[in-house]
Amino acid sequence: MFLTISTTGTPERPATDLGFLLHKHPDKAQAFSTSYGTAHVLYPEASVERCTAALLLEVDAVALVRRGKGKGRGGAPDAALAQYVNDRPYAASSLLAVALSAVFSSAMKGQCAAKPDLPARPLPLRIEVPALPARGGADLVRKLFEPLGWTVAVEAVALDVEFPEWGDSRYVRLELEASGLTVAEALRHLYVLLPVLDDAKHYWVSSDEVDKLLRAGEGWLPDHPEQRLIADRYLSRRWSLMREAMERLELVRLAEADDTEVEEIDNAVDEEADTEEKPIPLAVQRRDAILAALQASGAARVLDLGCGQGQLVQALLKDVRFTEIVGVDVSIRALAIASRRLKLDRMGERQAARVRLFQGSLAYTDNRLKGYDAAVLSEVVEHLDLPRLPALEYAVFGSARPRTVLVTTPNVEYNVRWETLPAGHSRHGDHRFEWNREEFRTWARQVAGRHGYEVEFTPVGPDDPEVGPPTQMAVFTLATTGTPTTTGTPTTTPTTTKEEKAA
Repeated sequence: MFLTISTTGTPERPATDLGFLLHKHPDKAQAFSTSYGTAHVLYPEASVERCTAALLLEVDAVALVRRGKGKGRGGAPDAALAQYVNDRPYAASSLLAVALSAVFSSAMKGQCAAKPDLPARPLPLRIEVPALPARGGADLVRKLFEPLGWTVAVEAVALDVEFPEWGDSRYVRLELEASGLTVAEALRHLYVLLPVLDDAKHYWVSSDEVDKLLRAGEGWLPDHPEQRLIADRYLSRRWSLMREAMERLELVRLAEADDTEVEEIDNAVDEEADTEEKPIPLAVQRRDAILAALQASGAARVLDLGCGQGQLVQALLKDVRFTEIVGVDVSIRALAIASRRLKLDRMGERQAARVRLFQGSLAYTDNRLKGYDAAVLSEVVEHLDLPRLPALEYAVFGSARPRTVLVTTPNVEYNVRWETLPAGHSRHGDHRFEWNREEFRTWARQVAGRHGYEVEFTPVGPDDPEVGPPTQMAVFTLATTGTPTTTGTPTTTPTTTKEEKAA
């Protein structure tokens, strides 16, 4: 198996910087032993103007079979000869993807200690794969790579050039070019899409493959138009893993949505030319209302569910009454930003003991969420499709069961007060719905009744006498007497859908 990565440069930005990014010196040929053969990294050319790194994977097909790793593809398990005589030593597959991850692991993570600013710099890149299995042909190759910013040149390989009437094989020669991508992004694209095109893996696909897919697909897979096909093939068509991946990808897409649009609308004001005092942004008013409700509840151990970039966690840390603060989000990227915002790596030992951040999906029950005094869902529920709300409801109210739960969400009635918001539009493009006050209260009362909570409602922001406040907050308190009306996962949702409201 063979793959090359090339770039061009100038005296100011030499092409040999590729060696720093890949952590492999251009003047050396290096070999790496793997359980399926030997991976070689060498540089056919390395100059200021142009640099090419090549990955050559020598597959030991016999050893692969003898170690019990050869039964996953290439025909029926009892086809003994096919296990030894096949295309593995020649055509790019999941073996090459695993070699990319092992040999260029630091490059895939975007790490470069010698030149820290280099990994974030887009480079003119050219990638060539001489023999690539493509179940779906050239059209599928283009559908997978072009949405990621690649210019694709793909040529089908004939079954036999001496017999053109036999037609094309399932193999193609692939050339990719891009100028707006980093080396880390390019490697992650290849890591996922090589086995997707081959539509097979050389090893048993287990549940941790979902985590691998989401890590490598961070930043591009949630919005890819062929997301479902990619997940299906990458996970070897295992339905349960596919369902989990699609749910988590959707939550990632929502969680990583740009907040600028909603903040611009939430903070919109009619400012006269002589305005002297700047109004308090709604986001700040919302955090203040949440802090006041938590203080009133007497909570000491608090969960921020859907913590995003950590603004509320940061505010909670400033109050010593909160002895343990946990931020949970489905997005690794958001958690990384939150970690930098909180300066966790430089935080004192005592302060660091008060805070934790971890990844989790609110669509699933999680034992790590149990035993806390309070949980906050701030501007979270409206980012989920209505059919998914019962899963979140049960995970929080039915399984975790904190003593207090705070839920904030926009009040759609107030939208008419935003002059910059077109009629009929949500405050943010990723909102799946926006409830009016009656819809929100109906949902909240049903949740409280199902799970043994009492609920009260608090306006956040100016409470307009006609349309109410811009943000509505429900404060759920676990009842000291009585039991939930049902112990199973709830199946009902508010009766008014986004489509009905639009009608």
